[in-house]
Amino acid sequence: MGSKRVIVTAARHGCSRVPVRVSADALGGKGAVALKDRATGLVSPTQIMDESGRRSICWILEPLGKGESRDYEVVPGVGGAGVELVDFPGDRVEFHVGGGLFTAYRYGGELARPFLHPVIGPEGKCVTRGYPMVEGVPGETTDHFHHRGIWVAFGDVNGVDDWSEDPGHGKIVHREFVEKTSGPVFARIRVLNDWTAPDGGKIIEEERTITVYNTPDTRRLMDLSVVFRATRGDVRFGDTKEGGIIAVRVATTMDGERGGTITNSYGGVSEAETWGKPAHWCDYSGAVDGGIVGISVFDTPGNFRYPTYWHVRDYGLFTANPFALSAYFNDPSRDGSFVLESGGVLSFSYRVYIHDGDAAAARVAEEYHSYINPPQPG
Repeated sequence: MGSKRVIVTAARHGCSRVPVRVSADALGGKGAVALKDRATGLVSPTQIMDESGRRSICWILEPLGKGESRDYEVVPGVGGAGVELVDFPGDRVEFHVGGGLFTAYRYGGELARPFLHPVIGPEGKCVTRGYPMVEGVPGETTDHFHHRGIWVAFGDVNGVDDWSEDPGHGKIVHREFVEKTSGPVFARIRVLNDWTAPDGGKIIEEERTITVYNTPDTRRLMDLSVVFRATRGDVRFGDTKEGGIIAVRVATTMDGERGGTITNSYGGVSEAETWGKPAHWCDYSGAVDGGIVGISVFDTPGNFRYPTYWHVRDYGLFTANPFALSAYFNDPSRDGSFVLESGGVLSFSYRVYIHDGDAAAARVAEEYHSYINPPQPG
């Protein structure tokens, strides 16, 4: 085992601490290994990541500059808490990074739909609004009762409102967990949900995967994938701005109306320059507890209508919604709806990057390339 080597190169873009992978077959299919930097002696734990039957060994790469490489020796595995799931059956699953709470996936039966709350960023600062889960926070806004942390929802699924919590709304109902994994490098849950009509009838099936990585507390990385399966006939995602395949309600003090900043990959700033515009990523930053923090969402090549359109508001809402073309262009002839035919599959993947500082200070553009053009083994 000690004779094996792994070399990783950041060919065109530098990177900070990001997850990288190498085929498990390349290391003989072994999972209980670590990687020792041959130059520094630093040992990085690894973890098996199994996706659709493809087994990879994943670890967190230390920072590399453009054109730099890291040469590892494969050594026996090391332990460590890393990222741990803490289960509260029937209510929530918490993600703890390095022993501290990062977020909780809440799915209890009385909820209209699952969501993540709280979402803790650098230095223990919460980057999402507490309301309506926590009421009475001084200075916090109380509009839009259905805006809950980070969530997945859409306002027109075969005509059913699975976005608001107004009378007659649909529900996203938790069915089962198909994976719960803790480990030294990441923790992951994979969940099956049913999107239902007000009468409880199933419209579409969703498989949601949330992966949280073991990064320093100055930065958090989370991957979200959403896979829709039309198991009950055709499903039409209507042309409405009321929705987000990933949606965020930022902490009130981060709102654009209160001095926060919205930035997109084309350099757009504020709601006026980013709402309804396509972009590879969008970032929302602002003041929390005396410091500046931010949250980015990265779209993924291969997603529907990549780069996605953003429904992002100065009052703190922040969603990736590729369907609302008539609203974005203020043109009823631009129909953004999409019909997923019976038996079909529609998949989305995003990365969430939570950081110190604004988008420039956090090098969000570079981080995006670390996501879509990661350092490569070989």
